[in-house]
Amino acid sequence: MGDGALSLIRPMLATLGEVPTPPGWGYEFKWDGVRAVVYLDAGGLRIASRNDRDVTASYPELRALPGRFRRRRLVLDGEILALDEHGVPSFSLLQQRMHVQSPGAALLSRVPVRLYAFDLLYLDGRPVLDRSYVDRRGELEALDLGGDVATAPPYWTDDAGRDLLRAAGDLGLEGVVAKRLDSPYHPGVRSRSWVKTPLNRTAEVVIAGWKAGGGRREGMIGSLLLGVYDDSGALAFVGHVGTGFTGQMLRDLAGQLSPLRRPSAPFDGPVPREYARDAQWVEPRIVGEVAYRTLTPEGRLRHPSWRGLRPDKDPHQVTMEPLAPR
Repeated sequence: MGDGALSLIRPMLATLGEVPTPPGWGYEFKWDGVRAVVYLDAGGLRIASRNDRDVTASYPELRALPGRFRRRRLVLDGEILALDEHGVPSFSLLQQRMHVQSPGAALLSRVPVRLYAFDLLYLDGRPVLDRSYVDRRGELEALDLGGDVATAPPYWTDDAGRDLLRAAGDLGLEGVVAKRLDSPYHPGVRSRSWVKTPLNRTAEVVIAGWKAGGGRREGMIGSLLLGVYDDSGALAFVGHVGTGFTGQMLRDLAGQLSPLRRPSAPFDGPVPREYARDAQWVEPRIVGEVAYRTLTPEGRLRHPSWRGLRPDKDPHQVTMEPLAPR
């Protein structure tokens, strides 16, 4: 962004847990989208993913924001969403946009996106990271994002957490995030000042291999072999997933995984024989997301279902922590 550009900021992350009880907490809905840090620099725009990858070209709808804040220098933290016909965030819809660097008019019309901004990190070129969550939220709401391509969704205080979690279930949303009202913003830190309570467990996983399918999937991928990194940086096996795929997803995965073939498993520990037999191993470079019920005593995903690829995530960011039982 030129001389005096706004500093790059890695987003603050939430820990997994039950909804905290008052006092001192604010509560927001948990949005089912892709995390984005948006830099508005006196007419310039940069949108960064969670791992600082520039995704500005992927979401041209947000080019309207610099015009709204032409002379201001702001950094917003939020979630990019695609809404279904009922106005509910749809991760499956968003999947159609996440991999496209220059979306055409037909795709933009079919799957429009918008920004739900839930935090303000820079205000008029100055960091506000040390200010409290409630102060940052007040400044964010005062900006008036307009609501056409971006909005600041509400938050609630007092004892609203449990009611909000029930409302999330009724509305088909992901869950609730609770944030300490007095907490500063800690870039790149997974902090206990933010607590996420999802209604359905989801986790990011690294694709480490695949096994061929049979029947209707003859000649296609049948299941993916998955891993996450442990505290020592070793890649640990967490099971496989064979449901939740469309035919197009499987074709896309085959195209992306084929150049990554390798002769041996990339895991640092052993893989059970029933999974390793006839497996095609790949370099662990592609991240996806699964929904699952819980973990088995062996630390494997129980009843996982594929949700989609996460090109916004770096493989080494995929760790055991989100899998820990609540």
